[in-house]
Amino acid sequence: MAWIETIPFSEAAGRLRQLYERVKGPDGKVDNILKLHALRPHTLEGHMKLYKNVLHHSGNTLPKWFLETLGVYVSQLNACEYCVQHHFAGLRRLLDDDARAEAIWEAIEQDRFEGVFDARERSALAYARALTQHPPHSSETLIREMRARGYGDGEILEINQVTAYFAYANRTVIGLGATTEGDVLGLSPGDGEDPENWTHG
Repeated sequence: MAWIETIPFSEAAGRLRQLYERVKGPDGKVDNILKLHALRPHTLEGHMKLYKNVLHHSGNTLPKWFLETLGVYVSQLNACEYCVQHHFAGLRRLLDDDARAEAIWEAIEQDRFEGVFDARERSALAYARALTQHPPHSSETLIREMRARGYGDGEILEINQVTAYFAYANRTVIGLGATTEGDVLGLSPGDGEDPENWTHG
């Protein structure tokens, strides 16, 4: 499951057990990416605060499906199969449209977005690509392009933060060898009104 020691839910105690109770899914399991933090529960707490506020907060104004799309795209660019599988499953569930989901996946896989995303969305994807692959190339020009396509600066911040979060999550998974074995794909904390509700459903 990982290249370092992790602690299953059944053996967790103290602060780790409290955090596991907050992040467990309906089956009582904890995703493997979160179990990577078992030896340092404070980093699990930090991870979940960041994840919930960046991707699943009611203060965001961009549609959640598009934020998830950015996450899948960044994870694909970083070759993080774990996050691709988890977040594409979540994206498919959000869309509730298998044909649309497959078109998005094909566009991401081929890195060709014409005909699938509009010009506004493509400008955000271009920024995410630049920031992921060549951070010095994520220039003010790309910010201006997104602004010209109708994104407000708060929305640009959302795009930036989702892209940056997935860089962190991808490197956590890849660097510690987590797999999806035993995970239920696509679960996420759904209550956007309560940043402290981390329950995965």
